[in-house]
Amino acid sequence: MDETTAPPGEAAAQLDADRLAAAVRDARDDAAPFALAAAVILIALGIVSMHAHWDLLGHRFWWLWLVVAVPYLLLSGTLLLGLGRLIRHDRRREIAIALLALVWIFNVLGVLLLVISLVAHSGTQMTGRQLLLSGVALWITDTIAFGLAFWELDSGGPVARALSDAPRKPDFQFPQDENPELASKDWAPRLWDYLYVSQTNSIAFSPTDVMPLTRLAKTLMAAESSLSAVTVLLVAARAVNILS
Repeated sequence: MDETTAPPGEAAAQLDADRLAAAVRDARDDAAPFALAAAVILIALGIVSMHAHWDLLGHRFWWLWLVVAVPYLLLSGTLLLGLGRLIRHDRRREIAIALLALVWIFNVLGVLLLVISLVAHSGTQMTGRQLLLSGVALWITDTIAFGLAFWELDSGGPVARALSDAPRKPDFQFPQDENPELASKDWAPRLWDYLYVSQTNSIAFSPTDVMPLTRLAKTLMAAESSLSAVTVLLVAARAVNILS
């Protein structure tokens, strides 16, 4: 046997290691910065609310936006610093999904807080600028949250996609899946693709060029559309009405 030729077992192990490294880079270079950006947006909203003396439910609850930002900070730290260890953890995916669920729950609470404040008697004191900035911040962070959720859900998650040698069994069907001649040989969706799906779904309130195939994917897209509809149609529309 040629000494320069690695045994099949070693070659397969090296290939798996390279794929895992690519999955870690995807999480570190793409997913973690977006999760951190969402946290920064919410923290900035809290700081602006404090200095502008904006009320929620008739009280100075500006610090609640900082609470909503905490799950994003945890998720960003996990993706940036802990994914390499989590890959070797039997419950890696459960931990990631739990953090994403926490992010989603806190985001829903943020939207509910804003909507309840709007329809409450004290809502007459809310300015158009407050509603518009709060609504835009929540819409952006929702888009990031669901993009990360789609990224973790599809085909078993980024690690499973990286290690799989079998044909992709997607939760989301991208145009490249249906027309492989339009994509490169080793094409696979990355976080940017899922963020695009999330953004278009939150604006159009329906799938655009990417179709959900499984019930869980459809449920997530329906949840995002509903949350976005409340944020955009109720909060933002009311803000524009006040400003006009």
